[in-house]
Amino acid sequence: MQSTRSTPRILREASRASRRITLSASCPLHSRRFHSQGSSSVGNPAYKLVIYSVLSLGTGATLFHGSRGFGFEELHAEAPPAPVDITIEKRKKTKGLTKEENRDILSSQHLQVKKSWENPGVYAWGSNSGRVAAPDSDEMLIRQARRILFFDGMLLRDIKLDRNFGAAITEKGDLLQWGTGYSRDVREPTPTLIGKGLTSITISKDRIIALASNGKVYSLPASKEDQAKGPKPAESSWVPFWSSRPTVSYRLLQPKGLGWSEKITQISSGLEHVLLITNSGRLFSAASSSEDFPSRGEMGIPGLSWTTRPPGPYDQPHEVTSMRGFEVEAIATGDHHSLALDKEGRAFAFGENSAGQLGFDPSSESTYIDAPSLLPISRLYSGTNLSPRVTSVSAGGSNSFFTVDGTRVAQPGESADQKTVGLGRITADTWACGQGILGTLGSGRWTHIQGTPTKIKALSGLFEWDETKDTAVPIRLKRLSIGSTHASATMDNVTHVRAGTSSSTDSRNDTNWGADVLWWGGNEYYQLGLGKRNNVAVPGYIAPLDTVAEKERAKRKEEHRFQITPRHKVNIGGRNMSMEQRVECGRMVSAVYSGV
Repeated sequence: MQSTRSTPRILREASRASRRITLSASCPLHSRRFHSQGSSSVGNPAYKLVIYSVLSLGTGATLFHGSRGFGFEELHAEAPPAPVDITIEKRKKTKGLTKEENRDILSSQHLQVKKSWENPGVYAWGSNSGRVAAPDSDEMLIRQARRILFFDGMLLRDIKLDRNFGAAITEKGDLLQWGTGYSRDVREPTPTLIGKGLTSITISKDRIIALASNGKVYSLPASKEDQAKGPKPAESSWVPFWSSRPTVSYRLLQPKGLGWSEKITQISSGLEHVLLITNSGRLFSAASSSEDFPSRGEMGIPGLSWTTRPPGPYDQPHEVTSMRGFEVEAIATGDHHSLALDKEGRAFAFGENSAGQLGFDPSSESTYIDAPSLLPISRLYSGTNLSPRVTSVSAGGSNSFFTVDGTRVAQPGESADQKTVGLGRITADTWACGQGILGTLGSGRWTHIQGTPTKIKALSGLFEWDETKDTAVPIRLKRLSIGSTHASATMDNVTHVRAGTSSSTDSRNDTNWGADVLWWGGNEYYQLGLGKRNNVAVPGYIAPLDTVAEKERAKRKEEHRFQITPRHKVNIGGRNMSMEQRVECGRMVSAVYSGV
């Protein structure tokens, strides 16, 4: 994505008397135009290089005299710059190649999409002290993306990674676990909780919380030893008067007072707490760790502690009563704080605020807020002509992120002509707050504490030209994945995955491309996938996951950026499956997996 600024007047004057040469840095057949309302950002690739060349000395004189009328300082002649050598790329040899072979050579993005369909699976990198990124290796660090061979050819519903243990849900809804936190003797993912129809998982520091399609929430220890020794509840069977015992110990998190047909639809866990919301928009919280009870306000229940908890299981869900009347549709959790978003686009935060992760400046009187507090997002747009609405919330570690749609509204005295003033035009922004000393804020600054949300310029105010709609459209974020110190953003840019599927896309030069993915934040364990260890404070690209194979198959010497494959129906093993690639940032570990 390229951020562009308006051209200074003196440059515009030069361009009128100059010859303009445009060199495309990407395939001209599928060049996409990116624009930003902000300034240029480090890590954004330049799609076009524009060279202005003055034709003659007379032209220079014209520029000099013409600039006086614009109020510029007087210009003085300088020595002409050294000539620039321009190398024109030689035409690639395509004789004897099939259309598909030509596409592979023509576009790195096309090859990445193709490989993700041919061989779905999981790539992982980062800390391997717990044998999570590479279960079959004793290396302590995995510097760049590496396939976990066990998952080759597999589609997953979800995956979550801690530096000591990993958990994934198979296509059939069974739970797999691996890592030394599960067992030091097991070197590959192993089925544990099976036959429950699991759809998503979240992890605390020592437990796995899993949501089933029927709304049941299972909480089980991450350790294989604890699963074997712990109590195992009786399970009913389809056979009358017959029950059985599961092979692993687990607990059911069952909120009280649910309405008819009301069930849990989303879960999200921090180190010690978990949030749950129902299909009616009610919010619940519960303890999620076997070691420590939440004590920093992250459950949203004022005054709740280990000593004041009500009778019953320590991990019983509690309704966050102060959120009644607000229909919650999304939740997110950091290590010790919580976020909730209602259907009206209002964001609420509660829990620890020592680094400003709640979106408020920390208080010297208390390091946490134990009741949901409405974030004053409208203040961020004070003095603008935009009306904000929060569209998503994300959190991890000691950081929070908010995506906001700002809609252009009329100001007093403005024309009501929508075309003239652009009424209704949407600008998509991304904001961050919390700890930034490792670059996790993505703002380009290394800030210890950031209470007031700061805009991530590289992910804000972006537009692209949609050829099907024949207009510029905002580029939103498809998904944010936040680890303990690093983050990744999958862009919701225009994608194309139908090359060669119809007469209109059967050109040998028509190629597929996916969605852009940017990474930033802490990189002590190589979790950004750069192959280097430096932290990054501005979102940027990484290389394709399988660089060696790409260079071998497409015979390229230059490097390209990684793009993620969007959802598409693909034939996998004789089955027509709808799949997509997803990013998961964990605790010092990262992964990209093929998801259903």
